[in-house]
Amino acid sequence: MIDINQVGLTIGPFEHRLHWREIILYHLGIGFGASDLDYVYERAEGGLKVCPSYAVIPVFQPFFEVLEKLKIDLKTVLHGEQAIRLHGLIPSKGKLLSTVKVAGIYDKKKAALVVLETESTDEKGAKICETRMSLFCRGLGGWGGDPGPKAEAVSVPKDKNPDFEVAFKTMEDQAALYRLSGDVNPLHIDPKAAEAAGFPKPILHGLCTFGFATRAILQGACGGEVSRFKAFQVRFADVVYPGETITTRGWLLGNGRYAIEASTERSVVLSHAVAEVA
Repeated sequence: MIDINQVGLTIGPFEHRLHWREIILYHLGIGFGASDLDYVYERAEGGLKVCPSYAVIPVFQPFFEVLEKLKIDLKTVLHGEQAIRLHGLIPSKGKLLSTVKVAGIYDKKKAALVVLETESTDEKGAKICETRMSLFCRGLGGWGGDPGPKAEAVSVPKDKNPDFEVAFKTMEDQAALYRLSGDVNPLHIDPKAAEAAGFPKPILHGLCTFGFATRAILQGACGGEVSRFKAFQVRFADVVYPGETITTRGWLLGNGRYAIEASTERSVVLSHAVAEVA
């Protein structure tokens, strides 16, 4: 049974050393290529840029430690929602110090919803980024607890064309590459593990899809300027299979806020999504 008494638990700080090899590997994992020199070349003019979605990488280590403390089997976990907020540019060298807090554990009857919040600072203590993730832990609900707050309802204005639309095709080997950035769940590489989970073949990591959508927002709403990207939150609505094309659309709501939707040839994969840009 999940340990609901761990709400409020904070662990860390965990040290994440920033190195151009790992940053470039992450960028390749979310679809950047040789034509994107600012993201894949350590000697790029002006310095190596770091995609804002890299904010999810420093917290992989504490994520698995929290699951262990909460007595959660990774096999039960589905990634429901993800959010990031940037307070400054993620540096390409040095280190980040991250803490993780169990912000809530809610009873969804057939599952427990675990909400984890993280904060990462640079070596001088300046806040760089925050993340928030919601995890559905199947089979761990039903104790009669608080069902939790309702998520913000974000309506995509279907009656008008999007203000931007950017499509990126994923590679057949996309998940095999992305997993080298830390998420080595066999669901994304092993056909037998995928079949056991109810999928016909391995699926792309949700956070890889998140990274592809972040790239699209950088291109479509930020003019390629990383400093303009401030926040992004999504709900994972469906899976992506490596080789599919992810099309991200954005509708300007005002004050730098965009309603975002990402889809493949089959279905909507990111919904209830909002991005904030300067």
